[in-house]
Amino acid sequence: MHPVPPPLRQRAIPIIVTLLCVAVASLLVAGMSGSIAVAPAELPDAVAQVLRGRPESLAASLVELRAGRALMAFVTGGALALAGVMMQALLRNPLADPYVLGISAGASVGALFALLMMCAAATVDGAAMAGAVTVALLLYLLARRDMRSGVAAEGGTSMLLLTGTILQAASMALVTLMLSIAPEGRLRSMVFWMIGDLAGAPLRILPWVVLGAALAYALRNARAMNMLALHAEAAATLGVRVGTVRKGLFFVSAVLTASAVTSAGAIGFVGLIVPHACRFAFGPDHRVLIPAAVLGGGSLLVLCDTVARTVVAPTQLPVGAITALIGAPVFLYQLHRMHK
Repeated sequence: MHPVPPPLRQRAIPIIVTLLCVAVASLLVAGMSGSIAVAPAELPDAVAQVLRGRPESLAASLVELRAGRALMAFVTGGALALAGVMMQALLRNPLADPYVLGISAGASVGALFALLMMCAAATVDGAAMAGAVTVALLLYLLARRDMRSGVAAEGGTSMLLLTGTILQAASMALVTLMLSIAPEGRLRSMVFWMIGDLAGAPLRILPWVVLGAALAYALRNARAMNMLALHAEAAATLGVRVGTVRKGLFFVSAVLTASAVTSAGAIGFVGLIVPHACRFAFGPDHRVLIPAAVLGGGSLLVLCDTVARTVVAPTQLPVGAITALIGAPVFLYQLHRMHK
C-alpha cells in the first residue's frame, strides 16, 4: 500500500476545515430561521445561554428549540451520505444509494404498521428499526455465499442487487396495502413518514454513536475501499480481504440506513448526490471523500430542513420533498458534467 501523497495530505486539511465551517454555519442559520426569526446580533448571547443550560430570553428559547431538530438533521444527513459512499464502493455502482437494497422499505413496513395501529412514537421508531434489521438479515442470508466470495465480486454484486430489488418490491407492496386500508386520520402521518420528515424527531444520542462508530470503521478501511472501488480482483491480489471488507461495508451501511430512516423517515437523494458531489469536487480518494461526505450530507440536510419549515411558515413541509426537488436537478447537472 502506498503512503498518502503530500499534495493530498496538504489538500485534505483545508477541505475538512472548510466543510466544518460550513456545517457550523448551517446549524447557526437553522437556529436563527423560523416563523419568528432570531437577529444575528442576538445569536451569540442566545447560544451562550443555551450552552449554560439556562435559556432566559426569547431568542435563547427559540435557538434551544431549533437546535435539537437541526442536530438530528445533521446526524441523519451525515449517516445517509456515509451509507451512500459505502454502498457505491460495495456495489461499484455510481447509482447506488442507501435505499438500493430495500432496507429502507423494510423500515417503512415496520413504521407504517405501527402508525396504522396507533402506537406511540417510541414504538414506531422501534418497529422501523426492526423492519430494517429484518430485511438486512434476510438479504444477507439470501446472498451470503456471494458476499463471502472475494474473487467473484462482480457476480456477488449482481446477486446482491437483484435480491435487494426483490425484497424492496415485496416490502413496498406491503406498504401500498397498508396505505390503501389506512383511515383518513392516520394517512397524513404515514405519507409524511414515507416522504421523510424531521418535525417530530427528538434529539437522541444513539444516532450519533452509530455515525461515530461507522465513520471510524470507514476511515480505517478507506484504503481497502479505494482498491475495492477500482477492481476487486486486483485488491485481493494486493492482500485486501475483499470478502471481509464487503461484508463489513454491507452491515455498517445497513445499520447507518436503519438509524437514519428510523430517525427521520425515508429521505431521498442525500445518499446519492452528496457522495457524487464530494467525489467530483475533492476526488475519489475515500480518505478525503468519507469525512467530506459526512460533513456535506449533514450540512445539506440541515439547510433543506430549514427551508422546509420556513418557506411557507407556519406550515411545515416534509424535508424529503425539498431534498428531492434540489437533488434531481443537481444530480442531472453532475451527470451532464461527467459526460462532458
